[in-house]
Amino acid sequence: MTNANAMETAARTAWGEARGDGLCGMQAVLNVIGNRAASPGWWGQDIASVCLCPWQFSCWNEDDPNASKLAAVTQNDPQFRVACALAAQLVAGRLADITGGADSYFAHDSMKPRWAIPRFFIKTIGRQDFYRLGLNGDGR
Repeated sequence: MTNANAMETAARTAWGEARGDGLCGMQAVLNVIGNRAASPGWWGQDIASVCLCPWQFSCWNEDDPNASKLAAVTQNDPQFRVACALAAQLVAGRLADITGGADSYFAHDSMKPRWAIPRFFIKTIGRQDFYRLGLNGDGR
């Protein structure tokens, strides 16, 4: 996949997941994407495959209300323009990580998912709680 395709996919993911949290929220989602791409595994091998890994970013799920919006959003949307600029920085390797190395997140006001239990809570940004695996990879 080209850098342009990776940027477009990452921007749509950030917009679909966190446009309501503004620049910082979208940057944090892009940081998670970048952190996952930097440690290839079951969640993908690069930026685009991380974004599109099934059931990882709910905005891409067919039954998610954001799924149809992802295809329709254009540069006329100011939040999408911000997401595109941030995603371009991610693809270029110049996006500062404001998450402290997070590889996962979930909505702060929802029930804590099982996957979060063995992970370290890092911080809340916008409406999302950000987590990462422990230094030895098992949550400790």
